[in-house]
Amino acid sequence: MSNRAWWIIGGVGAAFVAWLLLPWWATLLIVLAVVGAPVAGYLMLDPSQRRRLARIRERRQLGR
Repeated sequence: MSNRAWWIIGGVGAAFVAWLLLPWWATLLIVLAVVGAPVAGYLMLDPSQRRRLARIRERRQLGR
C-alpha cells in the first residue's frame, strides 16, 4: 500500500473516533479545519506560484 493510502486510512479512522467521542459540532469543526487549511493556503498563492506548483505536480515531483 502507498503512503498516501495509509494517510487516508488514518484520517478516516481518526475522524470516526472523533465522531464517536466528541460532540457532532466539534467533529465538524475539526473536519472543516483539516479540509479548509490547505484550500485557504492554495488560494493565498499568487498566479505565478500556482503555475509553478502545477508544473511541479505535472512532473510528479510533489507528493511522492
